Amino acid sequence: MGAAVEVGGLTKRFGERTAVADVSFSVARGEVFGFLGPNGAGKTTTVRILGTLIAPTSGSVVVAGIPLSRANEGEIRRRISIMPEAPGLYRRLTVAENLQFFARLYGLPGREARIGRALDAVRLRDRADDACGSLSKGLRQRVALARALLSDPEVMFLDEPTSGLDPVAAHEVHGLIRTLRERGVTVFLTTHRLDEAERLCDRIAIMNTSLQTVGRPDELRRTLFSRSLEVTTAAPLADPGRVFTALPAVESWRSNGPAAEASAGYLLAVTDPVLAAPGVTRALVMAGADVLSVTESRHTLEDVYLELVEDREGES
Repeated sequence: MGAAVEVGGLTKRFGERTAVADVSFSVARGEVFGFLGPNGAGKTTTVRILGTLIAPTSGSVVVAGIPLSRANEGEIRRRISIMPEAPGLYRRLTVAENLQFFARLYGLPGREARIGRALDAVRLRDRADDACGSLSKGLRQRVALARALLSDPEVMFLDEPTSGLDPVAAHEVHGLIRTLRERGVTVFLTTHRLDEAERLCDRIAIMNTSLQTVGRPDELRRTLFSRSLEVTTAAPLADPGRVFTALPAVESWRSNGPAAEASAGYLLAVTDPVLAAPGVTRALVMAGADVLSVTESRHTLEDVYLELVEDREGES
């Protein structure tokens, strides 16, 4: 089967400006792949190249098993769909009329059946006769997803699909993305919502003109940050160094500031939180401390993102 998307040494220049610099990655079939980065990082340019909208300056690209070339653009377009941030629907037309228009534009056979399946997938069959202009933004996003599903794509490129949506509407879109994964559709998701990427994506790539990293969120956290325990006691320890030094699996410690008034916090760098936590707890009890919590420190995808992006900006 091969990868759904394979990119090697991709570079795109606009005159003297390099928008994408020597980027390489692959996306597995049926994967939800997050593509993150600050504004101007080259995300949209990369998606436009993968979607055959612009040509790369150099590098190789394979999409849906087809090498990117001028001769193959039509075949690639038949196997993919792109949902931009702005839905791009005709507001005076009904939901069904919009889908009819785009299905005819794509030259798709069996249009009525396709439209019915797409409406069922986004749970909008009962709104088929409503004018798109009368729908909320969340519902229009679902119509845009239905339009993207008309061609039964192998790969879907979703650009900020929950931008501007309220939490309920965003949750519905998340459910639709999970349904796409279950159906075996590869989803290439660009988003600025890091919690969304962490919740939905099998792997993520962080771009800043060049590729900063790619991997599973938990792998990136382990790679970038040492493992640690957060300890909170009801009052400051009289001699924390005596308590924490030389404990099994504890490499170092530092004060982490008060968790609340009169309480105290400590951050311990450890080789393995599971091995370290029991010994730390016993040592605290023996020292007469009132232990409020001993928990593994959890770095978020936002921590990973900021670490990589700020490092790159500092080098610029």
